[in-house]
Amino acid sequence: MNITQEKIDDLNAVVKIKISPEDYTEKVDKTIKEQAKKSTLPGFRKGMVPAAHIKKMYGRSILVEEVNNLLSESLTKYLADNKIEILGQPLPMLNDAKEFKWDGTDEFEFDYQLGLAPAIDFNVTAKDKFTQYNVKADEETLASRIKNIRRSYGKMTNPEVSADDDVLYAELAQLSPDGSVFEGGITNTGSIRLDLVKDKAILKSLTGVKKDDVLELDLQKTFENNEVVIAKLLNIAEEEAKDLQSKFRVTVKNVNRLEEADLNQEFFDKIFGEGVITDEAGFTAKITEEIEGMFKQDADRKLQNDMYTQLLEGVNIELPDEFLRKWLKTTNEKLTDAELAEGYDDFAKNLKWTLIENKIIKDNSIEIKYQDVFETAKQRLDAQFRMYSPAPMPEDQLAEYTTTFLKEKDNGNRIFEEVKALKVFEYIQSVATLDQKDIAYNKFIEMT
Repeated sequence: MNITQEKIDDLNAVVKIKISPEDYTEKVDKTIKEQAKKSTLPGFRKGMVPAAHIKKMYGRSILVEEVNNLLSESLTKYLADNKIEILGQPLPMLNDAKEFKWDGTDEFEFDYQLGLAPAIDFNVTAKDKFTQYNVKADEETLASRIKNIRRSYGKMTNPEVSADDDVLYAELAQLSPDGSVFEGGITNTGSIRLDLVKDKAILKSLTGVKKDDVLELDLQKTFENNEVVIAKLLNIAEEEAKDLQSKFRVTVKNVNRLEEADLNQEFFDKIFGEGVITDEAGFTAKITEEIEGMFKQDADRKLQNDMYTQLLEGVNIELPDEFLRKWLKTTNEKLTDAELAEGYDDFAKNLKWTLIENKIIKDNSIEIKYQDVFETAKQRLDAQFRMYSPAPMPEDQLAEYTTTFLKEKDNGNRIFEEVKALKVFEYIQSVATLDQKDIAYNKFIEMT
């Protein structure tokens, strides 16, 4: 076997692999003999099928498979032995002029196109400056969070008429353009949350209503084209909800209201455990700490995005764009030219950042351990559970959920990539200059 590389330029190369019968004959013969021992064919006892018979029937397909295996193994080893870093995967170059007999006497030659990873001249230093925001809870955000928690532990009542934060339990029926109920249209009984209605005129029309009142509602305008909310309300697919234009007749069946729980010791104990919080001031301080912890995640994301943007713009990375476009089309048969043109720039940016990440990890011997992945997954799951209940889940139960979660390959890969990114950003923060700045949450939101 002979493998050679022809460098086209700094980013593109062609690898030529020549295979002679001496390279594959022994493997092909071995596979034929093994198959003969396992085969069951009419007229032959099991395991007694002559190898010549197997060769006559399946020799060509066995040869093709063995040559393909040999090519794959040889190319992978060649790239590893010669420390050739590539982007994507090698692409076979078709040559109609080459015709093979596939009879065991061929001298094969296969060519593969490579997209080479570029050399990167990149280092993070103290000259790289970023702003790290310390986001503080403003009064409005704090009051809203406290209200939601108190309502979560409050009791349900059914007032005569609706107010801003109530829920209307109602029957909904799709209307025709003339205002009549559309025969065979969408109907459902669901809950309309008034706290999700941002349009002031529509919200006003939904307050002060009572049981058995009938209204006409444009759901897209009511919920600002939020297909998730509309789909849940109508019990339909989100894709269907996204394209829905009809108005709906709403017949109120009941008005539901969550009264806020009293700020007493029983309430404090339910949320934080017995005796942890004993007064309103302590409760407010604890909630402030909690939401500012959540804000820190938002601030970290902004800092990371600023680092991504600034560092990416500061380094010149050339890619084998023509090769990568060809590779994307080859490995994604359904990808259209229009989709490729629209999405390639984002793909290239993410690939460049991956190259930067890999260089930082390699140059600084950064390790990613399973325990890091496990702890990150546990934190993400804990945050999800706390969205439904402020009370923390028992540690052993959370650990069990995390283990199950990571057994799913996609989940494990996603969290691994997240930890990898976090490690890189932690390194950048340790080297770059960070200017600290306090900012109220409502002002921070305006920036993002």
